[in-house]
Amino acid sequence: MGLEPGLTARVSAVVTTDMAARSLHSGDVGGLATSAMVGLMEAAAVKALDGQLTPDMTSVGTCLNIAHVAPTPVGMEVMARATLIEVEGRLLVFSVSAEDQAGVVGKGTHQRVIVGRQGFAERMKQRWTGES
Repeated sequence: MGLEPGLTARVSAVVTTDMAARSLHSGDVGGLATSAMVGLMEAAAVKALDGQLTPDMTSVGTCLNIAHVAPTPVGMEVMARATLIEVEGRLLVFSVSAEDQAGVVGKGTHQRVIVGRQGFAERMKQRWTGES
């Protein structure tokens, strides 16, 4: 696994009413919810790592610092981009952005950590059972 800064991926979606703030209970407007925009940004980061990790490894999101700077109406396409900008051991830092046809709607950074799938599953089970 030789991850290097520069890995980039994009994902896009047409904004539906299910992605609106009103539907996601994060406000009472009919435009793209911040949480939906963040989901697209995270999906782009995951896509950038596609094929880069061994099958027994994955990444999990740990930190977001995002500004949602413009509204996107239902029916308009929004595209999220993630670019790996820093690798510190298991910590990955991405620059993320989202744009619609009128321009930038969001930007910021997103951190992910590489984890072993089995160990992560065991930690989740421990949360349920209280075992250590």
